[in-house]
Amino acid sequence: MLVEEIMKPDIVTITKHTTIKEAMQLLHKNKIRHIPVVEEDRTIAGIVSDRDIRDASPSIFHLKEHEEDLQLPAAKIMKYPVITVQRLDFVEEAAVVLYENDISALPVVTEDEKVIGILTETDVLHTLVKLTGAHQPSSRIEVQVPNVSGQLADISAIFKENKVNVISVLVYPDQDPETKILTFRVQTMDPRYIIQKIEAKGYEIMWPRVPGINQ
Repeated sequence: MLVEEIMKPDIVTITKHTTIKEAMQLLHKNKIRHIPVVEEDRTIAGIVSDRDIRDASPSIFHLKEHEEDLQLPAAKIMKYPVITVQRLDFVEEAAVVLYENDISALPVVTEDEKVIGILTETDVLHTLVKLTGAHQPSSRIEVQVPNVSGQLADISAIFKENKVNVISVLVYPDQDPETKILTFRVQTMDPRYIIQKIEAKGYEIMWPRVPGINQ
């Protein structure tokens, strides 16, 4: 999946000369947490978050004393240089950028750095939920298998033989490098029958642990 498929293309932007108060009002009005700062030609210049606004805003106990702070330009509090992505980048790569840099939004830019959208951690989270099928009526089954080729095909064959539809599959390392975990989300609310079939083939079920089946 590409960034352009899940990014928000209709975004609110400000300039360096927009006041902090105006930026704060835009955040509140549009119910957003980040506003890219752009030049006149929409080239990315910085980004302002609700956290930046909070840090720059006067304390509620000294509003009158420091009210002029809100009239300062956004350039005073914006973050730059800005970490960005492009629309044809893969979503999983963008997610890694968010994770490694501990940030929650990425402006989407063209090759000449013009802003065309924004990707947030919420967009990525919603996409993950859809890709895993966790929002659908289903069951999650984790199977421990040897870390050798062909295991995914073998387990999938068991689902096929028993006419159980697989919604999504995840593969991740186990604590033991000799094994790995296959996580299936399957279209059944009662997985006990298919669990028995998988265990009958010699595989260990890590989840769910069903009383009377898993020992």
